Amino acid sequence: MHSPQQLIENLLQGTGIGINGPEPWDMTVHDERTYSRILGQASLGLGEAFMEGWWDCRALDEFFFRILRKRLDKRLPFNLSAFLQVLKARLFNQQTRSRSKIVALRHYDIGNELYRHMLDKRMIYSCAYWAGAETLDEAQEHKLDLICRKLKLETGMRLLDIGCGWGGLAQFAAEKYRVSVTGVTISEQQAIIARRATEGLPVNIRLLDYRDLHEQFDRIVSVGMFEHVGYKNYRTFMQTAGENLADDGIFLLHTIGGIESVKNTDAWIDQYIFPNSMVPSAEQITGAIKGVFILEDWHNFGLDYDRTCMAWLKNFNRSWPELSNRYDDAFYRMWTYYLNMCAASFRVKKNQLWQIVLTKPGRLAGYRSVR
Repeated sequence: MHSPQQLIENLLQGTGIGINGPEPWDMTVHDERTYSRILGQASLGLGEAFMEGWWDCRALDEFFFRILRKRLDKRLPFNLSAFLQVLKARLFNQQTRSRSKIVALRHYDIGNELYRHMLDKRMIYSCAYWAGAETLDEAQEHKLDLICRKLKLETGMRLLDIGCGWGGLAQFAAEKYRVSVTGVTISEQQAIIARRATEGLPVNIRLLDYRDLHEQFDRIVSVGMFEHVGYKNYRTFMQTAGENLADDGIFLLHTIGGIESVKNTDAWIDQYIFPNSMVPSAEQITGAIKGVFILEDWHNFGLDYDRTCMAWLKNFNRSWPELSNRYDDAFYRMWTYYLNMCAASFRVKKNQLWQIVLTKPGRLAGYRSVR
């Protein structure tokens, strides 16, 4: 009978990853229980063992790239915890009004200082657009301007920002394109910063669930929020956006997209980073917009998210001496694991980044794509 270590070594064959080897993407195992934990809990066990210091890797992004390229995450033995997570996602709506606030409390509200150190000067927590940019600040400015140009913003328009984060897009659109902006978020900490960032501008930041919106806007945008909506609510989200958009309006959806249709997320990500989240597929999105919107443009620049995550990781590591007064070593290991895993998922194209432009059937004007 093979030992747990031998079983893991057999699984790793063909990935180029060794155990206690010389390559920067090799696993350095400090605790022999690591192997059994991975076999018993799959992704959750692998991540928790890393957080607890049972194993290390000098180049985690390259480790995950090799794991995901060979789809090793699909080859691990059956484990009960993962099965129960899938079952729960299928049976229950994990993103009801009350449950939707869980991710705000456990991720976005864990400290504005963390995000201020990690992100760009506008605190944009979504994929940057690196074409022609050298720095993260430049790449995020390029992304914000790209969104505004795709929305065809004009002076005096009313813009709704669903999931407005720390207010960076609302501030940019109000300053550069002279529109009035209503931003909604369910994160109290984000709302505090967003209101401060947009003070003196025609911007209204509301602590509100998107399902409670009943107004009319010339343009609607949602950046990095759709990943928290959940497949049971995709149709509701689209219908809500449609009801709040003027007949001749434009809606831009900026979201991570997956190559497969799923109904739950990675077990470790669900437990420690984004509770109740899931990445939509193209099939799920097109199904949700049927009869509500017309697809005008679909732009994929997922590889830019790899570079964005690595820029965030660099900022996080550089700022850790200051942040370590507020967070412990387990948090440091968790956060570096998260950013490296995400970067690799885009590098291998398991995840993509989509900007989708939608209009209502009643809009007769043509739409020319912007890049």
